[in-house]
Amino acid sequence: MAGRFEGLSDLEWKLFEDVMPNKQRRVGRRDTPMRYILNSLLYMLITGCRWCDLPRGKQWASKSAAHRKMVNFQRDGTLDRIKARILGIADEQGLIGWDYGAIDGSFSPWERGR
Repeated sequence: MAGRFEGLSDLEWKLFEDVMPNKQRRVGRRDTPMRYILNSLLYMLITGCRWCDLPRGKQWASKSAAHRKMVNFQRDGTLDRIKARILGIADEQGLIGWDYGAIDGSFSPWERGR
């Protein structure tokens, strides 16, 4: 496992609560709290697990709810707002070295000989 994550604390949730969408729930589906959705998405990012390996429990969303919301978050810009919030906090604390960058060439579409 790449890391360990057991869910957002109350203070950590306060940092993201205002950037999460506040939409009315749809009829026929159980309403999953946004905090549980974010817990599940962060768990995947931090640990590197697969969707089927998301933990189950009261502080986690189901894999289908987390995936559905992630797709919606990508469409409506919520993921961009979350990323901006995380980068802003990290930058304020001096945790980002903006003068250094790295590129992983293993994902390059370039083929030798062309």
